[in-house]
Amino acid sequence: MNSSYEKAGVSIKTGNEAVEKIKELAKSTFNDSVLSGIGYFGSFYQLDIKDYIEPVLVSSVDGVGTKLKIAFEMGRHDTIGQDLVNHCVNDIAVCGAEPLYFMDYLSFAKLDSNISTEIIKGFSVACRENYCALIGGETAEMPGFYQGGEYDISGTIVGLVEKSKIIDGSKIESGDIVIGITSNGLHTNGYSLAREVLVKNFKLNQNIEKLNRTLGEELLQIHKSYFKLIKTLKANVNVNGFAHITGGGIVGNTKRIVPSKYKLKIQWGNWEPSPVFKLIQEAGKVTDDEMRTVFNMGIGLVVIVSREQEELTLELARECNEHPLIIGEIE
Repeated sequence: MNSSYEKAGVSIKTGNEAVEKIKELAKSTFNDSVLSGIGYFGSFYQLDIKDYIEPVLVSSVDGVGTKLKIAFEMGRHDTIGQDLVNHCVNDIAVCGAEPLYFMDYLSFAKLDSNISTEIIKGFSVACRENYCALIGGETAEMPGFYQGGEYDISGTIVGLVEKSKIIDGSKIESGDIVIGITSNGLHTNGYSLAREVLVKNFKLNQNIEKLNRTLGEELLQIHKSYFKLIKTLKANVNVNGFAHITGGGIVGNTKRIVPSKYKLKIQWGNWEPSPVFKLIQEAGKVTDDEMRTVFNMGIGLVVIVSREQEELTLELARECNEHPLIIGEIE
């Protein structure tokens, strides 16, 4: 039966080898709350809620999108896993949650255990950096579904927050300051447009003077985690709102948390977008409006605080080695 299955494009042996390779990587992220290893039918995580009065679970699921196409072409797979974990962590951290555990889904046209190990290695690095456990996942081999040499990934993060400490923008008021924390590039959004424009005009291994690196290296810059900064600000500042800037841009994502009776005013001239955004706009003749809707334009996180908390917020952000900028206000 295995022989017929392999002829159909699925190798149970390769799948088992892949599981064995990733067990130690996953184990390196475990803490005392993880009650099972990799390979069981389910993953067990014991909640520690002794310090909570009304604990609330917060979860998010996401993928990396067409940034994967760059990884395929570059033959580099160790950063994609970090992209995904950091993206998911940011999504729940802006709600006030602490990440607990992460689970992944990998699907290949034909499973390559070396590539899957590189991806999982990225997961494990980011999970350790964000203090969460990689407790399980699924790896599928689906011949005929993807093109040869391609795969897809997604991930789910689960975190915990005290109900009274949920950050949802409800405390935002007129006069609040909008602070932007810089990104390190495209993160994981806008790659369909970026690829359409850039790959037509440049080669991935081409050194681009404006970027001070090759185009491929720029496009594989790891999506930043803002968890350390968010945790620091939560502990020391009365933050009225956080927004993770992903697809939809600064306005599209920040408006999610701004009460409808107020207006978000972004002062676009207050900062210089990263060179990669200029390259995309010039090469593709993309309008300002579309650039601001599709890309983060150099701002990966938005923090909204009262004017009284402005200086402290800026100071703490700098102490976390971040680059904060005043980018607007609430009217």
